[in-house]
Amino acid sequence: MPSSTASRRSRPPPYEQVQPKPPVQQRWWQLDRAERDLVAISLAFKLLLFPSYRSTDFEVHRNWLAVTHSLPLTQWYFDTTSEWTVDYPPFFAFFERILSAFAYVVDPEIVRLDNLGYAATTAVAFQRSTVILSELVLVLGLFRWARTSTTPDYPTARIIAASVLFHPGLLIVDHIHFQYNGFLLGILVWSLIAARQDNLYACAALFATLLNFKHIFIYVALPYFVFLLRRHCYPPGGKFQVDRVVELGLIVGAVCALSFGPFLLAGGPSQIRQILTRLFPFQRGLNHAYWAGNVWALVSAVDRVLVKYLVARGWPVAQEALTSSSRGLIGATTFGVLPNVTPRLTFALTLSLTGAFLAKLWFDPTFRRFLDSVVLAAMTSFLFGWHVHEKAVLLFLIPLSLTATDDDNHFRAFVVATTAGVFGLFPLLINSAETPVKVLFSLAWAALVFPQLRRVVYRPLPSLGTMLVDHAEAAYLAGFVALQIYVSIVHGLVFPSAAAAAGATASAVPGIIACAAASVANGTCVDPTPTAAAAAAEVSESSMEFLPLMMTSVYCAVGIVWSWARLSWGFLTS
Repeated sequence: MPSSTASRRSRPPPYEQVQPKPPVQQRWWQLDRAERDLVAISLAFKLLLFPSYRSTDFEVHRNWLAVTHSLPLTQWYFDTTSEWTVDYPPFFAFFERILSAFAYVVDPEIVRLDNLGYAATTAVAFQRSTVILSELVLVLGLFRWARTSTTPDYPTARIIAASVLFHPGLLIVDHIHFQYNGFLLGILVWSLIAARQDNLYACAALFATLLNFKHIFIYVALPYFVFLLRRHCYPPGGKFQVDRVVELGLIVGAVCALSFGPFLLAGGPSQIRQILTRLFPFQRGLNHAYWAGNVWALVSAVDRVLVKYLVARGWPVAQEALTSSSRGLIGATTFGVLPNVTPRLTFALTLSLTGAFLAKLWFDPTFRRFLDSVVLAAMTSFLFGWHVHEKAVLLFLIPLSLTATDDDNHFRAFVVATTAGVFGLFPLLINSAETPVKVLFSLAWAALVFPQLRRVVYRPLPSLGTMLVDHAEAAYLAGFVALQIYVSIVHGLVFPSAAAAAGATASAVPGIIACAAASVANGTCVDPTPTAAAAAAEVSESSMEFLPLMMTSVYCAVGIVWSWARLSWGFLTS
């Protein structure tokens, strides 16, 4: 316990007595023995995952290899041979084109446009290898960040770098489910390194490059804009320098010209319009098919409970609400009881909440404040955005890891958000064979990382309030054990299977009334059609198929919302 009101431990922990110095003399691409060992262990483990579960994202990227290899550039964003059309910005399409040249050498069948669903051993090995190799961008960035770090110290920074390298979220999403997030997050890390070193031209160029690889990083574009504008173009105590704005504009414009220019030259403005149409399909609903653990998961869950309550008691419920994507299906989300959420509302909420962080950043454009604003902007977009994918949790979990030892508030938010964020990714791996991998690896990672970082974080003097919060957080984290047991074992025992429940009919469930939306609005109800009756029966069926997913999304949303509130309060009051 501390002996004074300085909110510090009276004696420094043992690690502070002797601290190895970072190998600053090494080039950024040179690795020391410890770094090589970490990379080797990571590589060995990820190679073992080659035969594991693959999602449809595997076929998505195989098809993109085929599209970019087989078709001229002007058709890349128009092709509809497969339902998995190219919908990333041009730099990623060029990235796929480069990979396709090697894919053709490995196995020409990979890049055949009509070879849908091709998943031979050669294709699996090639595509998984490209994920590992492209992740070197992140690996080198993390080691560079650790070597040049002064806060935290080098030993702690190396632990954080290793924790990100072995992050369970990246393992699940990239190396099992299949994506290229490590590569893209590596570019983000390099841009943050440039910002910390006050190399703002490189920072702007790297972030513009990142946006042209994957547009989801627009979530954190505003902190970059404010930071670069305030730090470079309007320094504290100085005058606004228009020439510096032009310099940054030229850098960003040049990157965008390299990305979109070839399409504009080859096909004219129609190419740009088509690319933008693919990048921003606003017709998608509020929720992704599998709810992300955000505010709208909480709202959707409340609506589903109210709908089931009303249906069970014979109240009129709009048919659209019964078949809505708030049941875990793809499509527009229609609430049965609560007011519907529009894209404008989500945009307004996200922008206004982010604006509070940007105002603080404007008056204090330090790197630490900038990094916090990047984390908070990503979290805010995840929590309040439109049609957020559960995998977007990585956009704030990785930069949040870099701030984990800043203070006790950051560390606690890091622990809760990481636990909730990683657990929220578990349902992506639908096969039971991967359950031991995702659960045991995540537990081992947490057991190795959390205590090591806890040791170097000074804890404030406890008060009654902080003790209650600590106990509440501990209880919340322990609840994940019970939740995993329920979704893995108990649910299947308590409720019948979907196949058994499919035999139930609308007449078997008393009091079900399904009404058209117009009829409900007029205060009347029509006789249920077969389709409406079936939908109503599905809502009341005993299988409760979507309950485990809903429980996972809601429980994880609580933790992420709490972590966001913790970080927001600390950011705005410090």
